[in-house]
Amino acid sequence: MSDDSGAGEDETVADEDVLDSLFATIEDRKRDLPEGSYTASLFTHEKGENRVLEKLGEEATEIVLAAKDDDSEELLHESADFVYHLLVLLAMNDLTVADLRDELEARF
Repeated sequence: MSDDSGAGEDETVADEDVLDSLFATIEDRKRDLPEGSYTASLFTHEKGENRVLEKLGEEATEIVLAAKDDDSEELLHESADFVYHLLVLLAMNDLTVADLRDELEARF
């Protein structure tokens, strides 16, 4: 995921905007398909959605194992990978972070 950070070294994103910023970068990669971008490859590869779904399963398992082992650092790392791949999946299905927020808000 390091090739797709979207933020330059001097650019900072407010904590509350980090998901929106990441999702905007994912949408940019989806639209522009820059060569060498891992994210763009997920949108262009024939089995891109399957790759994303496999990554979500893999990351979910790694989250469970990190939690079981009380490894907070690994739990955060794997959770970030999971959220990234979840956002890619939302973009693949023409859904947005706002749609996710709306769904979560409706559950309160």
